[in-house]
Amino acid sequence: MNAALAYCDYNATAPLHPAARAAMIAALDQGGNASSPHAIGRRARGLVESAREALARAIRADAAEVIFVGGGTEANALALSAAAAAQASVVFVSAIEHDSVRAEAQRRFGDRVQVIPVTGAGLVDVDWLTARLADLPAGAKPFVSVMLANNETGVVQDIAAIAATTKAAGGLVHTDAAQGFGRMAIDVKALGVDLLSLCAHKAGGPVGIGALWARPGIGLEPIFHGGGQERSRRAGTENIAAIAGMGALAGLAHDLIAQHRALQTYRDALEASLSRRLPDWAGFGNAAPRLPQTACFGIAGLRAETLLMALDLEGVCVSSGSACSSGKVRASHVLAAMGAAPALAQSALRVSFGWASAEADFHRLEEALIGACARLQTRTLP
Repeated sequence: MNAALAYCDYNATAPLHPAARAAMIAALDQGGNASSPHAIGRRARGLVESAREALARAIRADAAEVIFVGGGTEANALALSAAAAAQASVVFVSAIEHDSVRAEAQRRFGDRVQVIPVTGAGLVDVDWLTARLADLPAGAKPFVSVMLANNETGVVQDIAAIAATTKAAGGLVHTDAAQGFGRMAIDVKALGVDLLSLCAHKAGGPVGIGALWARPGIGLEPIFHGGGQERSRRAGTENIAAIAGMGALAGLAHDLIAQHRALQTYRDALEASLSRRLPDWAGFGNAAPRLPQTACFGIAGLRAETLLMALDLEGVCVSSGSACSSGKVRASHVLAAMGAAPALAQSALRVSFGWASAEADFHRLEEALIGACARLQTRTLP
């Protein structure tokens, strides 16, 4: 990462952590195919299984339940295959899910999909879900997918409560924990879910590697077929270096979580200062539990793309909503679901920090934003 820049976009991708980099380089130097029976192949297999065990420990699961995949999007798609395998009669997804869940659910299940609303604070309406589950006919097989922490607002959901009401109705529960990995404690048993998606690059691991945890007995329909890797749940020669990098990061989960918690003080101070210095500032999701290093806010009268360009010129890297749309700035379905006024939502910026962030990054962002707002001519959004 360029030291001349203030990088405030960890929820898109974090800089590669030194521990992950070292593990990847060692794996690349070793080489080998984990399916080969000779000594080099066995060493490669050892790297895969060591990483699997480290990841399982990080989420308090058994290693045999962890499936390595090509990233969070693939993990979500494989998780949703469990709804098909279980012949789910209705699939509930929250209104703030990542597009990899929303689009895949719509593609696979069409009119069987029901969207769970959220409150103005960004929390899933558990009472609404409970009522809909109670209204299902006898023998119905519901499937519920709600993310652990939102990628735009950082709002953390009460997954345990969602899982409890779903299990009472005889359903299965999936949570996309891509943003939570390395930032908050994750215990699959305490959450009560059946499936949990992870990816490495949000917390400092390599891009292109993720994992799905699946409770024993959960049926899956593999996306890829071929050599029988990952116990025939995900075919394809294992990306040993990426898996090793994710495993190294998982081994540091406790320390990473502590680092992220320490950032909350700076995040809260940033929001408090911006709210004082910018009369048109408005926060999104800050009335709910959030990841400690994420803030989402708008400044009435200014467009997000204008602010993004102004900050970029000052060497400050931020995002507007999700960064999974080829760099496009577009309306946020998350903020729309939360009932944000369209004009204010069009001004929304997401700032997020991580393992390499320092207090100076928060101050630099604040001063650059204040300066940009002073320079830009306030205008009414259409």
